[in-house]
Amino acid sequence: MQATQRDFAAIAGRAAKQCGIFFFCGPDEAGASAAAQTIIDLLENPGERIELAGSDVKSDPALLGDEARSGSLFSGRRHIYVRANGEEAHDALKTLIEIDDIEVSTLTPILVVATAATEKSRTAKLLARREDALVAMFWPPDLNSVSSAVRRMAEAAGLKLNGDLGERIARGSNLDVRVAQSEITKIAIYVDASPHSPVALSTEDLEAIGVKNEEDGFASVVNAVLKGETTKLDQELRRIREHGMNPVGLLLSLERRVTQLIQINSRLGPRGSIESLDRGAKARLGIFWRDERDIRDQLKIWRLQKLERLSAKLTKLHGDLLKNSKAAQLLLTQALAEITHFARRR
Repeated sequence: MQATQRDFAAIAGRAAKQCGIFFFCGPDEAGASAAAQTIIDLLENPGERIELAGSDVKSDPALLGDEARSGSLFSGRRHIYVRANGEEAHDALKTLIEIDDIEVSTLTPILVVATAATEKSRTAKLLARREDALVAMFWPPDLNSVSSAVRRMAEAAGLKLNGDLGERIARGSNLDVRVAQSEITKIAIYVDASPHSPVALSTEDLEAIGVKNEEDGFASVVNAVLKGETTKLDQELRRIREHGMNPVGLLLSLERRVTQLIQINSRLGPRGSIESLDRGAKARLGIFWRDERDIRDQLKIWRLQKLERLSAKLTKLHGDLLKNSKAAQLLLTQALAEITHFARRR
């Protein structure tokens, strides 16, 4: 079974009942992650969540099958969530469905969110023709689609959005539906809204809680970290704390840049350079004039193997932040300092 962001909402309910393996891919990692959460919400009894890193199932392909056959010690039901990069989950899934020849419907539901993978990847081709698996491809969203998603989130949270407020939240989230969901949750708490007691959001409330486009503010932090600029990082972290910026939003911005560097590095090879790319190739890789110098400097520090390890580290950190929201700022600060010091030594 296959889908894109255009028809995913229409088939999600059927897929949640019919499929046991879900593979979400494409350049819109935020949309893919949001789709995975939609499937989890649609599962009759998702139970306990087991998170696996793509690097773990790549190094031990049997691990995924072992977990999929195991039951929860507590609820008896659970689901497996794999954050992978590219083809990291391919061998594990191939082992599970081909070599083990197991009935997928009898397994614990498996959801794989794979950055830097597409519908043409080996993993997607492995699953696409199966009726018990879903391959969903997500391209970068446009303002209208994210604004619509924001309005649906708001309705579910008990917020009534009038005028262009949905569009403003979408812009402020940099078209990232995960950040938008975080903002909607924060706003609902701020105005004491709930599905049973809806509240009409005012422009004043929106301005008071500070929804704005944080991506530009995150860019300087991301660049300081990946270029090993420890002194600048201290200044930037102080600014982040003063403005109360979202830790998850900052981590997502860093994850996006690391994914971009992996894609560029893979395209260029070990001896290539950005200068060898024409304007069209740069655009396809998301290299624009204001970021080109920073990206060039970061590629000198971070080679492909180290970027892949960093991506796995950030994936784990992402899960830790979601599990420990109260300590998110501290966990992120410690991780950023560690990464910056590593980059400085290169």
